[in-house]
Amino acid sequence: MGDFFHYVIGNNTIGAYLWAIGIIFFVFLLKRPVSRGLAALACRAFGRIWKNFDSKTFVDLVVHPLGVFLVITVSIVTLYRLHFPQELNLELYKYNLRQVMLALGIMLQIGALTWLILRSIDFIAVLLQQHGNGKPAQSEYQLIVFFRDFLKVVVGILGGLLILRFAFGYNISTLLTGLSIVGAAIALALRESLENLIASFVIFFDKPFTIGDFVKVQSIAGNVEKIGLRSTRIRTADKSYVTVPNKQMVDSILDNVSLRTQLRGYLELNIHVHTPPARTEQLLQDVRGFLKEQKTVQAFTVALSDIRPNTIISTIEYFTGAIDNAQFVALKQELNFFVLRRMETLQIQIAVQP
Repeated sequence: MGDFFHYVIGNNTIGAYLWAIGIIFFVFLLKRPVSRGLAALACRAFGRIWKNFDSKTFVDLVVHPLGVFLVITVSIVTLYRLHFPQELNLELYKYNLRQVMLALGIMLQIGALTWLILRSIDFIAVLLQQHGNGKPAQSEYQLIVFFRDFLKVVVGILGGLLILRFAFGYNISTLLTGLSIVGAAIALALRESLENLIASFVIFFDKPFTIGDFVKVQSIAGNVEKIGLRSTRIRTADKSYVTVPNKQMVDSILDNVSLRTQLRGYLELNIHVHTPPARTEQLLQDVRGFLKEQKTVQAFTVALSDIRPNTIISTIEYFTGAIDNAQFVALKQELNFFVLRRMETLQIQIAVQP
């Protein structure tokens, strides 16, 4: 029996073949529990950094590619310990079969590692999209998705370059030089698009506005419905859907109405100069009483501000909390009607401007 295991076939003993097959088969059978164990260790390490670390999602994403990577790596190391049979070392074009199989193994190994990194990027993106309570952060979703896709493209390109370098022995320095020249030419041709892309990063990080805010920029005013990588979409008051380049949103003076802590209302009354002072004073007292009764009004000033040859000027200035625009317009209208009714009751006339 011992002679059987020491019998040589293709520069290797049968025992060596059996050991190699056994190790590969053993790792193949245990790849799932081993990869789950390694993923669990990673979960413990990352769980100390992120409180909302989702262990189940992480394990589900990385277990399969991690298992494939382990099997391929162990297979390469095990088979490399064997002597390649000389009778099978045929030459194909400029390469022999041994070099081809080694290149194929390295290519599969790098591919599995790239797959594992891509799955890890997906998990990090899912993690960043969530707050501590597990709800998606909608205002940052687009930025996270962009960086996720961007990093996946970069990792894919690096994986391809590593395959060319280590599997096929290709000198990638020449290729990188060519890619840099092509990249510079493309960047020059797409200068405006790149400026808008950079502006989108400024919007995402600086957050001068978010989705749902009512903004005024240049001659456009409306609610922000979408922040893209090139432009921002605004729904105006007349329900038009306006697309504004992100560069203009960053370079122009922007008024974020939604971030106002108070809304200001102003009314100027031009009262006829022959109106008795008592009636004017009574009107102003009535307006003060009306504003005091309004729960949304936080502060106000009602005063006789100026006297001119044919006009008594009274000003009414009031501030409300951050209420809806429709509610503010309704309050303004109610105040205007109240003033008109009191002027009618007190027989106060509006001065006619010359």
